[in-house]
Amino acid sequence: MDISAGIQASLAGRYASALFELAAEQGAVTAVESDLETLGAALAESADLREVTTNPELSRKAQRGAIAAVAALLGLGELTGNFLGVLAANRRLSAVGDMIRAFQMIAAAQRGEVTAEVASAHPLTEEQLNALKDKLTARQGRTVKLKPSVDPDLLGGLVVTIGSQRIDGSIRTRLNSLANAMKG
Repeated sequence: MDISAGIQASLAGRYASALFELAAEQGAVTAVESDLETLGAALAESADLREVTTNPELSRKAQRGAIAAVAALLGLGELTGNFLGVLAANRRLSAVGDMIRAFQMIAAAQRGEVTAEVASAHPLTEEQLNALKDKLTARQGRTVKLKPSVDPDLLGGLVVTIGSQRIDGSIRTRLNSLANAMKG
C-alpha cells in the first residue's frame, strides 16, 4: 500500500492508516468509508456532537459512552464504533475530522482517484459538473471525484483545488489582478 508520507506523518494520518489497514483486512473499506462520511456529516450538523468530541472537561468514560451512543444512533459498523471507542480512550476524538479526511484520501489513493474541490459563485448543474469532471480526469490522468461548494464572494467563475494545485478562474481574482496592475 502506497500512502503519502505526509498523511502518515500526522497524528490523524497514523490513526486513519491503522483503520484503513484493519478495514482492508476485513474487506470493509467501503463500509468504513461510508460510516465515516455519515459521522462527518453528523459532526458538521451538530454543535452538541462537536462539543462532545472537543470538550477536554468530559472524562474518557463520558466521551466513550456518548460516542458509543452516537455510533449506535447513526448505525455505524462495529469496526468504526470500535475505532471511535479507541479514540475516546486515547483522548483523540478532537482530531476525528482530520482522521476522516485522511481516511478518505487513503481510500481514494488506493482506488486511483483524486478529489477536486470546486468552488463556484452559483451551484453548478449536473451537466456542468460532468463536463468539468471529464476535463479534470483527462488532465490528471486519474479518476477525479468532485466536491462542489458555493462561494458567492467569487462573483463568477470557478476555483478548483486538487491537492496542492489550485486553478483559479474566478472573476474576483481577475478583478484583484486588474486592480493591482492599475496601481502599477
